[in-house]
Amino acid sequence: MAILLSTKLNAMEAWRDALLAEDPGLDIRMFPDAGDPADIEAAVVWTAHDLMELRRYPNLKLMVSMGAGVDHLTRPPGPPPGVPVARLKDARLTSGMAEFVLLNVMRFHRQDLEYRAQQAARIWNELPAPDTTKRRIGILGLGELGSAAARTLLPLGFPVMGWTRNPRQVEGVETFHGADGLDAMLRRTDILVCLLPLTPDTRGVVNARTLGLLPRGAFLINAARGGHVVDADLLAALDSGQVAGAALDVFEPEPLPTDHPYWGHPKVLVWPHAASITIPSSAAPQVVENLRRAREGRPLINLVDFTAGY
Repeated sequence: MAILLSTKLNAMEAWRDALLAEDPGLDIRMFPDAGDPADIEAAVVWTAHDLMELRRYPNLKLMVSMGAGVDHLTRPPGPPPGVPVARLKDARLTSGMAEFVLLNVMRFHRQDLEYRAQQAARIWNELPAPDTTKRRIGILGLGELGSAAARTLLPLGFPVMGWTRNPRQVEGVETFHGADGLDAMLRRTDILVCLLPLTPDTRGVVNARTLGLLPRGAFLINAARGGHVVDADLLAALDSGQVAGAALDVFEPEPLPTDHPYWGHPKVLVWPHAASITIPSSAAPQVVENLRRAREGRPLINLVDFTAGY
């Protein structure tokens, strides 16, 4: 089985080495040097790859996405018809996202934006101490990443809530679902964390209406996809004081244009889609397991359900 590997140039060799360390017998071709297209039976790819290009490989039996999100694979033309697609559920990827959420929850909770502004102005002023038990966290999405973020925050004493499309239970988390549940959670949320998959139903979920339901002075953390946020609505909420600050790791488009207002906004923290980056050595065993299953005709793990969008 020849495997086509396609990702950012600076990560290609790390992925190749990690996959070969797991199975030295793999025949890995690094895009664009695929050799005979008929040789390629699996493709391990990220957003750098042109999905139309994959139609050149007549014997393709499996695609593996190098991340948890798969919205980039749903864009036209999409994966080749009939080719199963698997995504990653990697412990290091999950823990990295929980770290990012914790980092920014604590920055907002411990008034870091205010203290940095005071530092810039050379002001020595002690702000009132925040109470962890009164800082309510609302998480949009309680999948692998959202549940891990919740479990990281709970031991610190934060009241944690979570919203999902359908009913779901997570120990220690007050859960909500459906349209009415979303509104109910937002009204009680001091820090809103978006970790939803991007689907037609969740696109633009952070908008003027939903931001307006938050208690005045709430914060936003978005580490899901840029398409979840209506930028103009968030900027208006920041400027009015309805939202006190936002930590944003994802945007639409990416890279974030250099003239975008987020770059210079005093209440916005910007990351370059780096909240949690897949570590090849950690993810390689899962990828190789799926390659073996495809070769042997066994059921694949972590298959994408494109009807659900994840």
